Amino acid sequence: MERNIIITGAAGSLGKEVVAKFKREGYKVVATILPDSEEEVEEADDVYEVDVTNEESVAEFAKEYQLQYGEVDAIGLLVGGFAMGGIEETTVQDIEQQMKLNFFTAFNMVKNFLPIFKKADFGTFLFVGARPALQPADGKGVVAYALSKSLLFQLADYVAEEVKDSKIRSHIFVPSIIDTPPNREAMPESDFSQWVSPAEIAEAMHYAVNTPSLRNMTFKLYGGV
Repeated sequence: MERNIIITGAAGSLGKEVVAKFKREGYKVVATILPDSEEEVEEADDVYEVDVTNEESVAEFAKEYQLQYGEVDAIGLLVGGFAMGGIEETTVQDIEQQMKLNFFTAFNMVKNFLPIFKKADFGTFLFVGARPALQPADGKGVVAYALSKSLLFQLADYVAEEVKDSKIRSHIFVPSIIDTPPNREAMPESDFSQWVSPAEIAEAMHYAVNTPSLRNMTFKLYGGV
């Protein structure tokens, strides 16, 4: 039986690991990348250029996906962005930008693919949260980022409540610092061994998708930090 997964932000450091993991496990991987970005996701079975910040773009993608593939087992919502700044340094524009990258990208996918999940009575949403959204001590210096990520927890809960009598599930993965080249470049004096590897997050996502008894779980991947 063919199993399909959609992965947004598939060309990023985390995205490539999630693509590789699900591909190794026999999934057909459909990746999305930013239009005109010339990004590559070599291990994906199919790649679509989709602006997931744009509701109309996602709606068109959902229609095309359903025509080509029909059902989908899981959707990894990996598009996101980061910004520094405490309350006094943060502007409304900063918050709007982070909301666009971290919340609207997930909301647009959920809105347009939830009907497909409902029709099949199965499917799993995989959200990526952030520890600063849960811990004010971590979030006070990244206010726009933390505020935008905090809404993902509520969205995951709303999805879980709406589909509680079905086989549809939503999980959220909360890493501390992910060990990626950009993070190493930004924090070169850090102990990278204490960070969470993208491969560990990919493993957790695969485990969640393939463990039907888990529903509406929050996976805290904090490493040693």
